[in-house]
Amino acid sequence: MRRKDREVTDFTKMMAILKSCDCCRLGFIDGDETYIVPLNFGYEEQDGKLSLYFHSAGEGRKVSLIPKQKTVSFEMDTHGKLMTADMACGFSWLYQCVMGKGNLEILTDHDAKIQGLQKVMEHYSDSGSWEFHPAMIEKINVLKLTVSEWSCKEHS
Repeated sequence: MRRKDREVTDFTKMMAILKSCDCCRLGFIDGDETYIVPLNFGYEEQDGKLSLYFHSAGEGRKVSLIPKQKTVSFEMDTHGKLMTADMACGFSWLYQCVMGKGNLEILTDHDAKIQGLQKVMEHYSDSGSWEFHPAMIEKINVLKLTVSEWSCKEHS
């Protein structure tokens, strides 16, 4: 990281920043271009290992790209605020962000899909105990990103 003075290395603070984010953007390689898609997400941390969960339609560009990726990148940010100044070069943006990469898979096991959806719902509702209609579980995709590297940064 170029700006070491903005790096966040405390794991508890990193998790707090992640928890405060509302949207996670996944980056895919598609031929000679990058495809970035914003998604709602949930997360799970076990023994310092982070997994992100997403719900998805059963088809589309993102779904077709998943098997073609060795890894995907992700980015999320929060607490953005513009700081103005008298001169243009004095303007700045305050923020906290999380960036990383990992392996993205489409979950096929019914119970694993429900667990992933519970994590998404828990992130947005503070409850991880939801009922899901069985037909919907079969219809949608639940994606799991097993994070291999991630970092946090803040400018406050």
